This record gives sequence, C-alpha cells and structure tokens, in this order.
Amino acid sequence: MPTGVIGLIAGKSQFPILFARAAKARGLKVVAVAIQGETQAELAAEVDEIVWLKLGQLGKLIKTFQKAGVRQAAMCGGVSKPRMFSDIKPDLKALLLINKLRHMADDGILRTLAKVLLDEGIEIVASHDLVPELLAAPGLYTRRGPEPAEQADAEVGWRLAAELGKLDIGQALVVKGKAVVAVEAMEGTDECIRRGGQLAGGAGAVVVKRCKPTQDQRFDLPSVGEGTVAVMQRAGASCLVIEAGRTLVFDHAPMVKRADEAGICIMAWSPTEDGK
Repeated sequence: MPTGVIGLIAGKSQFPILFARAAKARGLKVVAVAIQGETQAELAAEVDEIVWLKLGQLGKLIKTFQKAGVRQAAMCGGVSKPRMFSDIKPDLKALLLINKLRHMADDGILRTLAKVLLDEGIEIVASHDLVPELLAAPGLYTRRGPEPAEQADAEVGWRLAAELGKLDIGQALVVKGKAVVAVEAMEGTDECIRRGGQLAGGAGAVVVKRCKPTQDQRFDLPSVGEGTVAVMQRAGASCLVIEAGRTLVFDHAPMVKRADEAGICIMAWSPTEDGK
C-alpha cells in the first residue's frame, strides 16, 4: 500500500476522482497529471497538485512526479484511443517509448510505459488497491435472470472474449443467436454495443466484457456503469455479463436500477466460470 505521496495519471471517466478521494482519505498526498481534453476538470479540487499535459508529453509527466517526490503512481481512466493517431504530439521520451513497442495494442503500450517510468524511479501500482469496493462481486445483479437464449449467447461470448483478449484487441463483444455480431476494437465498448445492436436487429443482444487472460491488473481493467446500461438500452441489448473480481463497476446502485427498469439482465461471472 502506498505511503506519503501517490502519483495519479488521470484519464477520462470518474475513476481518477474516486481514486483521489480514497487516497486522501488514507492520508496520502495526491499529485496528478491530467490529460487535456480527457480528464474531468473537477479532479483539480480533489488533489493536492495537478499538472495538465497534452497527449504525448511523457517527459513533462516524469519531471512533474520526480519534482514532487513521487515514487509510486497509479493509472486511472483511459484515453480516447483514436486520439493516439490524430491528436498526439510525442516528445522525445514518448518517441523513445513508441520505438520500443512491437505494436500499438493497449496492454503493450501500458506495460512499456510502466517499464519506462520504473527506469525513472516511479513504480506503477494497481489503481484498484485503494478502491477495492469498485471491483465486481460475483452473482446476478438484477431482478431478472437470463432467458435460455441469453444464457447460451453469454456462454459463447464468455469463451470467445477470453480468446479475443489473448490477442490484446479489446475487452468486449456482442453476441446474438450464438453468433458474434460485434467486437470491441479502438472505438471502445459503447461504440461496440451500438454497432452490435444495429447488426443484431436492435433487440436481444448479449454484451460480454471480461479481463484479458494476460491482463496486467495494475491498469486498464474492464469497467462498466450506468452509462453502459444506457447505451445497451438504446441499442436494444438485453443482457450484460462481466467478470467478477476483475471489472470495475461505477454507479452500482443507479446502474442496477436502470437495468431493472429497462428489463436488462446483469451478471458477474467468476474468471473460471463458463456460465453453466
């Protein structure tokens, strides 16, 4: 568990804010580096120090942490992946990192970044250690359980999502009639669900989101929340399956309430479960 001061590499979503509050409650000084156009402005009120960076300013990130005496840091929240091709201006440190990559898949980028930071004396620690209550507990979350067809689709999607994760492509897919109708790639989970709903005819699709088998659990854990259910509702998806213990759940009560009102089933399966 970190002591003294903790660095926060903040991306989008509410996760950086929740992390900062938990760290402060444990008496930690929080020094954040935030990404312009991604990180919520409200984070500034939750931390002791914040520096805003453009995507690609790795050297400035390192200098900020070193100046503040940060020896451990956590990555919270993602970055809109299309920006990595259209809105990044890498500095020398970032260019050196890119040159070390074999490919631009998520896990490879983050592992390499963690290694670069460690070489600079900054250890990346698991972001969920300070907020373990956000990790999904196993079980059925909603009043409604899966229909037989949804259960069958969930089982297919569960197995295939693990195979998809081995390739470090994405964490989610959409299934209907035991056929994969959409796979998450750079566009992210919400767009995958929207596209899957369209291809599935707008009714009855199952969304499966799980951790990659080789996932470095210090960062980039799958996450869901009320917004996920809202997207599913508009897309006509009827069932969500997530991985217990390795998925972050935001807005748990509002998420379940909205799902119940929409007749959507939500289940969290254990990593070794096949859904049967």
